[in-house]
Amino acid sequence: MKISDMKSLLIIISLLISLQIIAQKSVGSPEELKALMKTKTLVVITDSQLSEYNVEIKEAVKKSWKLTEYEFISEADYEKKRTDANYSFLTLDDVMYEKDNSKSQYTFLCLSLGGKYATTSDAPQLCTVPLSYQGADEDTYAYKIGTIINFVQEHILLTLNDPSLNDNNIINHYNKNIESIKDKTLYIVRDELGSEVNSEAEIKKVYPYKFKLVEREEVEEAIDDNDDSVVFLHKVGPTGTKYFGRCFKVIIGAADAKMYYYDYHMVNEKNPDGMLEKDFKKLANQ
Repeated sequence: MKISDMKSLLIIISLLISLQIIAQKSVGSPEELKALMKTKTLVVITDSQLSEYNVEIKEAVKKSWKLTEYEFISEADYEKKRTDANYSFLTLDDVMYEKDNSKSQYTFLCLSLGGKYATTSDAPQLCTVPLSYQGADEDTYAYKIGTIINFVQEHILLTLNDPSLNDNNIINHYNKNIESIKDKTLYIVRDELGSEVNSEAEIKKVYPYKFKLVEREEVEEAIDDNDDSVVFLHKVGPTGTKYFGRCFKVIIGAADAKMYYYDYHMVNEKNPDGMLEKDFKKLANQ
């Protein structure tokens, strides 16, 4: 094999190891969760010097991470330490779903355990949260990192204290919170709406509770103010691309970081990338 061919093969292998081709696991076993609490969490900072994510994750962890001891490390350090069971890791993972014919890729925030696992995909994942469609601008999600970090911690404590929760029932558990939405104001960024419900008038036809079409800055302000009256839509989908894929729709409390709604759909001509009319109907009917 030529040296150039060998280099190309090594690059391909490296990319396959870093890309998680899985259906994300979101609940650890009781043993894994107990092991987590004894670890030091290493927060992996990306190599980009201009990363808005790096700024936000550092600020969020310093402000509110109380689950374990923590330390910030580089991507190179992560490769050296990921096989050590004394550590857990907060990472940005590139994810592609195995049975998704669109081959769409997403960026997830993942909390996982260290240990002697062949690849990052093999490591136990205790919480995974979709952040963006791969390649999306960081400013579409970076301002929500603080809330998401708080959700990760609440998720761990919830699943640690209730062993009956698992990957098969955790979403149903969270969606029980839908009933509380009627007492909140739902903030929605207009470009995160599907075409059939992209105006106040259209939303009011199917959703009788309080909502507000806002700019991203208004969501950030509600988060900074710990506004308990606000929940906001966190949408992750293939905005502005020609590819089809999954559109995740998550509603989170601005103050309590509680998940009030979680669902996803496959984007196609009938179901565009964004919150759909049927999502509002689910919220309205509870």
